Amino acid sequence: MSHPFINPLSIPVLGFCAYSGTGKTTLLKQLIPELNRRGLRLAVIKHAHHNFDVDIPGKDSYEMRKAGARQMLVASHVRWALMTEDAREGDPELVHLLKQIEADKVDIVLVEGFKKLALPKIELHRAAHGKPFIYTQDENILAIACCDDTELPQQLRRLDLNNVDQIADFVMEYAKNWQAPDVQLPINAVDACAVGHDNNLSVSQGLAHILSHVTPVAATEEVALDALDNRVLACDSISPINVPQQTNSAMDGYAFCYQDPMPATLTRVGEVLAGHHYHGTLLPGETVRIMTGAPLPAGADTIQPRELACETDGVVSLEGPIAKGQHVRLAGEDIAKGDIGLSQGTRLGAAEQGLLASLGLDKVSVHRRPRVAVFSTGDEVSAPGAQLKANCIYDSNRFTIKAMAKRLGCEVIDLGIIEDSEAALEAALIQGANQADVVISSGGVSVGDADYIKTVLARLGSIDFWRINMRPGRPLAFGNVADSLFFGLPGNPVAVMVSFLQFVQPALRKLAGELNWQPQFIPAISDEKLSSRQGRTEFIRGIYSLGKDGRLHVSSTGNQGSGMLNSMVKGNCLIILGEDAEAANAGDTVFIQPFADLL
Repeated sequence: MSHPFINPLSIPVLGFCAYSGTGKTTLLKQLIPELNRRGLRLAVIKHAHHNFDVDIPGKDSYEMRKAGARQMLVASHVRWALMTEDAREGDPELVHLLKQIEADKVDIVLVEGFKKLALPKIELHRAAHGKPFIYTQDENILAIACCDDTELPQQLRRLDLNNVDQIADFVMEYAKNWQAPDVQLPINAVDACAVGHDNNLSVSQGLAHILSHVTPVAATEEVALDALDNRVLACDSISPINVPQQTNSAMDGYAFCYQDPMPATLTRVGEVLAGHHYHGTLLPGETVRIMTGAPLPAGADTIQPRELACETDGVVSLEGPIAKGQHVRLAGEDIAKGDIGLSQGTRLGAAEQGLLASLGLDKVSVHRRPRVAVFSTGDEVSAPGAQLKANCIYDSNRFTIKAMAKRLGCEVIDLGIIEDSEAALEAALIQGANQADVVISSGGVSVGDADYIKTVLARLGSIDFWRINMRPGRPLAFGNVADSLFFGLPGNPVAVMVSFLQFVQPALRKLAGELNWQPQFIPAISDEKLSSRQGRTEFIRGIYSLGKDGRLHVSSTGNQGSGMLNSMVKGNCLIILGEDAEAANAGDTVFIQPFADLL
């Protein structure tokens, strides 16, 4: 039985395993120089089963380490060595050891030992030793290097234990064909057809089911350039011009026709400013002074920057290297006439508006904004500004939902707080469905909530009540009320926001016509241990920042209660632990979703 292993490096790791006395070290001593000769840069990790010391008693480094230095690095002009005191029970952790390797300086890591780990390996076997095969218990054995009298099944790759060249060929082949595995994100897309009818769903399954029921708004409208912020293009924007319109200079300098070799001097015959052009054609040996953005004169093909030129009485001498075509921007090199400037389904922001303006487009066709109706339920909910009644809370959910929907460019219809009565709820749902593309409520969808909510929803449409394997945000209702989509979000404030981000946001983006949007997952180093539970996706409010090591680091905001809205205010991201994770230790890489997009 092999123990799990995940290669933390961007280079291949290949193990050599065998029983003691088979000759692992002897083989590696012959294999390493042969692989070096072939140009493969190697790192080697050896598992020692006894106490050892690579230092020499009496040397300064030895004495300082023995005096209590947990790490001792000794260096010279030839090599450096880092020694770490790391006493532990059991075997060292290979993943931790691999992280100490400078992966940019080697092509492959060879590992001697660690035969119980599920890493790719070559097994060494000598029939004369009478030991059992390792491959029968380890599916990670790629090949067996053995002697002639060893019998192997036909399907196993056989190598000659005494043929170093053949084993080197195998290692070279493995290194060449190795591909880094795809990054395992905490939430992976799944096919909606594979979801089934179980009401206990993963985050991926819930999202796939929701998106399979969303169709983009068909209505479109022509909107002026100034009003396009946060709108979604309904069709491709085709460039009517070349950008840049003509071949021009990328900097202030001198334009001329390149020659090989270049003459010692050139004669300046004119000057070209931005917005103007040179009427003649430059001859070999002639030059014009040219400004950034000015069109290149006929006959010229190269620019030399002004700081690398010297002009005296109209005679110009050039300094430094010159390459034909340097510092020239070709007409249409950014966007050619007839090319797609922006694709259908693009959400427009400042950069996109500027690009449309550069094409000379003053209006474009966009999808109609999605309309979203929002209400809260419950007699225990009071409106902000009203006197807070006993045993009641102020309604915060409606305002967070409205704000997030507006950030997505939606038109929001506020239906207020709906009292706990079947008639009031039915009236609100009918009004919302008549006026909006999406109706969103908060509260009333958990197991044990008033039965009339489910009764009304069932009467007006088709609704599923799910238990999503996530925290916070377990209960979720989704379906249709008449022709509108319906989301029933949890009642706890943080759960509402997390559920909106994970389920409602992708649905509204698709409804708005936005194509190919994907949530951001950014790796960061956890500065603390984060708890989770297998089978559940954990959304932890976190604070990320750039660490002193130049990498992103993240820590939680503290108490993670689903009613603590202050954790969303303090945080700037969600730390996401996937359903396969039991926990993340300090120093582990985790994935975060920054709030910047929406909050």
